[in-house]
Amino acid sequence: MRTKVLMVCLGNICRSPLAEGILKSKLDKKTILVDSAGTASYHIGKKPDGRSISIAKKYGIDISQQRCRQFTAKDFSEFDIIYAMDRSNYANIVALAENEEQIAKVHLLLQRSNSTHKEVPDPYYGGEDGFEEIYHLIDSACNLIAQEIIHK
Repeated sequence: MRTKVLMVCLGNICRSPLAEGILKSKLDKKTILVDSAGTASYHIGKKPDGRSISIAKKYGIDISQQRCRQFTAKDFSEFDIIYAMDRSNYANIVALAENEEQIAKVHLLLQRSNSTHKEVPDPYYGGEDGFEEIYHLIDSACNLIAQEIIHK
């Protein structure tokens, strides 16, 4: 059975598209289905931020074909695990949950990391360095997630 994972940030243009691409690159498509979404509707239908596309490409991952979409309550039934990039988006996701079972599917991404960071910072208003930093934070968490899925 394929594990279905959803990565969620605010606009679905910086962090969650990177997380989707990074996790997909670590596992066989027969093992996992990964998607991403945003809790806000700002960028529906648009490509990820050019800086996210660029940093992913630097590490051999192509996320240029992804398109932004908004998280909906239907995602609780579509996905096994939902990873929020930060506490604010975690709260926005949980607010749409109908029961404890749905809430139990939602986790902060960096809970699956050895990082001292608890949240993936939003690099949108910063420079290239912020995208480099979040790439490594997300990559570290996705390494652990991939190992968990492989050893299920």
